[in-house]
Amino acid sequence: MATSMPKIDVNAWFADFAAQFQGLNPKEPGQWPLAPKLATGLAVIVVVCVLGYVALLSDEQARLEAEHAREPQLRQDYQAKLAQAVNLPELRKQKSQVEEYVTQLEKQLPGKAEIDSLLSDISSAGVGRGLQFELFRPGQEVVKDYYAELPIALKVSGRYHDIGAFAADVSNLSRIVTLHNVVVVAPTAPTAQAGSLNMEVTARTYRYLDAAEVAQQRKAATGKAGGKK
Repeated sequence: MATSMPKIDVNAWFADFAAQFQGLNPKEPGQWPLAPKLATGLAVIVVVCVLGYVALLSDEQARLEAEHAREPQLRQDYQAKLAQAVNLPELRKQKSQVEEYVTQLEKQLPGKAEIDSLLSDISSAGVGRGLQFELFRPGQEVVKDYYAELPIALKVSGRYHDIGAFAADVSNLSRIVTLHNVVVVAPTAPTAQAGSLNMEVTARTYRYLDAAEVAQQRKAATGKAGGKK
């Protein structure tokens, strides 16, 4: 024998549900009907979740977004470092070549004890070309970060080709010597030899600083930096 399902009056159910929210006393929530209690509890849970998200998770969300924003730059850095890693043997080879080149240049810079010998070589180069030295005066040494510069005021007289050969000889010395402020003029003295010229020039040679001098330069630079503060 078949049994019939009881019929539910939806309109009456909604009317009863709505009626539970009428005339509620906010000072006595414990006496509310079941529906308002459940609705209020659900609202409290939602509010707590929202406040918890704002208070606890918003900073983490901002941090996560910042990390996402950094991702393209990190990818680019990774690709650059990967390319360096791939080319590491070639880079090491280039580094070795540069260090060797720097060592060769340092060998061309005379030490403090070799300056006198270098000055003698410059003088010998002029005498060997038949030039007359009217002035040979080393100036005040100028100390840089890792080297010192020594200017030498020169004034020589001789034939044009001999002066040119002297300049070439100076440039071919084993130590670095450069010529600056070159002035070549015809002599005005009536006793000057026919066809001779006068050359005034500043020769500059460079020497490397020893360890004590480098330390002194660094200490002086540190003192200047501290004084500016």
